[in-house]
Amino acid sequence: MSNQQKMNGSIIAIVTMFFLYAMIAFVTNLGAPIGVIWKNQPGIDGNNMLGMMGNFMNFFAYLFMGIPAGKMLTKVGYKKSALIGIAVGFVGVLIQYVSSFPEGIPGFCVYLLGAFISGFSVCILNTVVNPMLNLLGGGGNRGNQLNLIGGTLNSLTGTLTPMLVGALIGEVTKSTQMADVNLVLYIAMGVFLLAFIALLFIPIQDPELGKVTAETKFEHSPWSFRHCTLGVIAIFFYVGVEVGIPGALNFYLSDSSEKGAGLLANAATIGGAVAAMYWLLMLCGRLVSGFIAGKISSRQLMLGTTSVAMILIAAAMFLPKTITVTMPLFSIMTFSFTSAVVPVSALLLVLCGLCTSIMWASIFNLATEGLGKYTAQASGIFMMMVVGGGVLPLIQGWFSNFMGYMPSYFVYFLAVGYMFYYALIGCKNVNKDIPVE
Repeated sequence: MSNQQKMNGSIIAIVTMFFLYAMIAFVTNLGAPIGVIWKNQPGIDGNNMLGMMGNFMNFFAYLFMGIPAGKMLTKVGYKKSALIGIAVGFVGVLIQYVSSFPEGIPGFCVYLLGAFISGFSVCILNTVVNPMLNLLGGGGNRGNQLNLIGGTLNSLTGTLTPMLVGALIGEVTKSTQMADVNLVLYIAMGVFLLAFIALLFIPIQDPELGKVTAETKFEHSPWSFRHCTLGVIAIFFYVGVEVGIPGALNFYLSDSSEKGAGLLANAATIGGAVAAMYWLLMLCGRLVSGFIAGKISSRQLMLGTTSVAMILIAAAMFLPKTITVTMPLFSIMTFSFTSAVVPVSALLLVLCGLCTSIMWASIFNLATEGLGKYTAQASGIFMMMVVGGGVLPLIQGWFSNFMGYMPSYFVYFLAVGYMFYYALIGCKNVNKDIPVE
């Protein structure tokens, strides 16, 4: 194969991975806005915890699929793993579509099954995309740059999903059904189908999987490293915070009982648009971090962003909803900017998106530093801990049933507080005596 053919193959592979990176957020971010519909259905009757169950099932799948996905990658390669992930994703979204036919609790159970299967898909795709882009970039700064670009596209689709679902719903009532958002599910299934067909004909050659071979001996495990173990916990909390802040905010602004906050009509549309602004700020944060990450350490970034996030969350919790602000929003249906009057608390929580944008990469960097041959094992464990994106919102939803939305944000305040502790003290490698070569 000539150098030109290799270069063309690499470009095609990179573009394909970018595409899959975007699909991960599109499928994942369906959970919270669709949950707004289900929580108002007969039998669920406004229960916030049950409303977040779809989101929980999506992330719960990571707990079962994290390590098997890594083993699949090693056994069948990147392309076949990606094809399996895409096929599973199509089935998961199809089942969610089928859930629009049974009414009440039976339909809700079908939806949860679809969300769980979709979680298998995004876990597999995550396992493929992140290392593939790093390896295609040759590792180092170039590999990190490709992942940052992929992360930007991931944030873009994460921005569009709640915005589109909210626009399709409008005002949520007990008569609102899953069928009202079938357009989003059609788009998801169509994209998965096209991606599967395209990837079948795209020649992707698996890069080297690294220096670790079957003969490599592992005398210890990633759990033997204190900073890695504490980092695994930090990742669990981080994903819960990243997903939970905009998810609960969408519920809050879409809740018809919260009209005292100034939302007089089209509450779900406004809620989805506001939540989308959080993901948009994450996109902006990832873009900016690509320029400054080489000059500021991961530890410094974590200390700064976690401090600011705690201040923003605390202020949002205690400010009364009668204090409002006019917030600029983007309407996906008209492709134009508009505005809405929302509580200042909503704006403060949206600003948290700038803080969370750098946390995954920073925690991963701190937790895997000095692991050597144990890094691959640690990556599988980290993928399992994405389950935090389902657990923390579920806990927060339970508290919000009797505390109210804003007071229940103490769950995320404490989680961010732990991440601050990790950056301050927990990230120090105190096990440098363990051989990693």
